Order: sequence, then C-alpha cells, then structure tokens
Amino acid sequence: MTDTSNHLSLSKEEKANFVVDMFTRIVVHYGLWFSEVQHQMGMEKALCVLDKATKNSVGIGMKRLSRELGFEIENGVPKALLNLDEDAMDRLMAAVGKNWLVNDGVWFQAVEFEHGMNDAKRCNDSCWAKFSPYEAHAIKKFLNLGHAPGLAGLKKALNFRMYSVINTQSIVDEGPKSFVFQMNKCRVQTARAKKNLDDYPCKSAGLVEYAYFASAMDPRIKTQCIGCPPDDHPDDWFCAWRFSLSEIAPEKI
Repeated sequence: MTDTSNHLSLSKEEKANFVVDMFTRIVVHYGLWFSEVQHQMGMEKALCVLDKATKNSVGIGMKRLSRELGFEIENGVPKALLNLDEDAMDRLMAAVGKNWLVNDGVWFQAVEFEHGMNDAKRCNDSCWAKFSPYEAHAIKKFLNLGHAPGLAGLKKALNFRMYSVINTQSIVDEGPKSFVFQMNKCRVQTARAKKNLDDYPCKSAGLVEYAYFASAMDPRIKTQCIGCPPDDHPDDWFCAWRFSLSEIAPEKI
C-alpha cells in the first residue's frame, strides 16, 4: 500500500508554503485550459468559455475559502474589500497593478537570462497577442460596452487597462474620427532612466499590444504608431498611438 499522508508530517511553515504552491498550480492550470481551448477552438469561443468557467470557478472557490478562513462574502466579493476606504482601495488597485507588471517582467527576464533577448522578445510579443484581446474582452464585459463601442468605448476602456493604475496616460482628441493616446509616464521606462539606462525598445510589443486591444474593442478601429522606443520621443511621452475609425460596418468585417 502506498503512503499518501507524507504532507501530514510537514511543519506549519512548510504547509503554508505548500498552500501557496497549490495556488500557483491553480493559476497555471487555469491558464493552460484557456490556452488550449483557444488553440483548439479559436479566441472568440475560448473567451465565451472563459466567462462561464470564471464565473463558476471564482464563485465556488470564494465560498470555500470564506468558510475555511472565516471571512464574509457580499455579492461575490470579500466584505473586507467592500469595507476599505477609497484611499486604501486605490492603493490596493495600484499594488495589484504593480504585481501584474512585475509578473510580466520576471517572466521576460527568466527567458532572457536563460535563452537570450531575442527569444524573450519573441515570447513577449506573442503573449501580448493573446493578452490584449483578452483584456479588451474583460473590460468590455466589465463596463458593458457592447460588441463595437467605437472610439468613445475605446477611450473609456483605456482607462481600465492594468497599465492605467500604475502609469500616467492622456488622450488628445483629433475630431470624431480619431484620437491620440499618449503614455506620459511609464513605470518601466522611468525605472530604467533612474539607472541611466536607455529606453527599453518596446515598439515590437506595442505594435501588437495596442493594435490587438483596439481591434478587439471594435474591429473598425485602426491603430497607427506615432512613436515608441527605440523611436525618438519628446519628454512628455514615451509612446503615442493614433486610433481611427474606419467606415466599414462591424458586421461586414
């Protein structure tokens, strides 16, 4: 008979570390499921499946954790979150945004240090090709923007990206058919400047990130890069992108 109780001999600290490791496995397994459904069935169907799976998974998981850890749930959200004041909530949102950015960076460096910059940039750009449509989908659902919300919807959505809580950005209107989005302060580039390093050449990723995000928001929207490192740029922005609305009806695209 095989002994399956070895984990019971762990110390309290070891069990705590094991729990954290189990959460990590859940995140990886969750991502692999989405990636495989997207591979087998395409992004549109995968996003629909993701919505259903997420609603059930988060709801079930939250209830179970609330029972075990003794926290209250209100409307599907831990009550402790709802009880935070505005400043604390803003700080928490910024902390989560920073963790997301750090997560992106540690993945990049893990590939770069082992396999080189070229492979790291290749993986990074491909990752954005999948994350940007997902983030657009998540924001459209969160804001109830509908299928093709136009430039007004895109403007609103840009303020709900993960970047929006950790960077400084602005929009310059050019009329009813286009606007320019500027990343005025970029946490990554600012950190490099403090170390007297050149701008990180993020244009290849940006061309994927912004174009895929905009077209996922509304397939009529076209994206043009005005400037992005290694391009030269003025002091008041690191990258800038023009979004314009085509005349093609979304149902004909």
